[in-house]
Amino acid sequence: MQNSKNSTIITILFLLLIFPSLVYFYVTRGYNNFINLEIVGGESHKIDNFSLVNQYNQIVNNDSLRGSIYVANFFFTNCPNICPVMTKNMSYLQSNLKVYPNIKFVSYTVDPVNDTPERFLEYIEEMRRKNVNIDLKNWDFLTGEKDDIYKLAMSYFANAKEDSIAPGGFLHSEYFILIDKEGQIRSGKDKFDNTIGAYDGTNEIHMKNLIDDVKVLMAEYKKPKKD
Repeated sequence: MQNSKNSTIITILFLLLIFPSLVYFYVTRGYNNFINLEIVGGESHKIDNFSLVNQYNQIVNNDSLRGSIYVANFFFTNCPNICPVMTKNMSYLQSNLKVYPNIKFVSYTVDPVNDTPERFLEYIEEMRRKNVNIDLKNWDFLTGEKDDIYKLAMSYFANAKEDSIAPGGFLHSEYFILIDKEGQIRSGKDKFDNTIGAYDGTNEIHMKNLIDDVKVLMAEYKKPKKD
């Protein structure tokens, strides 16, 4: 009888003290070690070479981003509908991933004629006045030649073009794209085991999924490489 009572106490203590720690380890570390993200577009597909300028009129190119995991999107500062939401959600990502090194964020304009480096700085201050925190240490707003940006968007599998009937005169994807250290597009899967491909930059649930997938991708680089 005493042994049975002791076993019950031990079981209860295990459930209360040990089991939660095991679950936490599995969710935050162990789970990440058992999965890899999908490579979108195949092993050979990488983001095209580019050379653009950021909000400080500094050149940003593939070499600037190589070796870093980053999240990219396409927007324009005078966008009347989804762009402020996308910028706010990119800020949310940046805030939630700030403890991790070598994570970068890139926002390409689809309206480079109006979106100059000076206009970017104005837009950033406008968003900050709306309580959207933007840390420019690892977030670049990029502009350049229109044709170069529109061609570059195709390698992200994103839309970017002028459209007279679209709000603000430009059509662009609302998606955030996750890029690995080699310049490949990466993606998790949905609950039906379908590759997501890209993450809806206006959707809160997608943002949480993207944060999880960034962590999975980081864990992937920590795994021992196979010979």
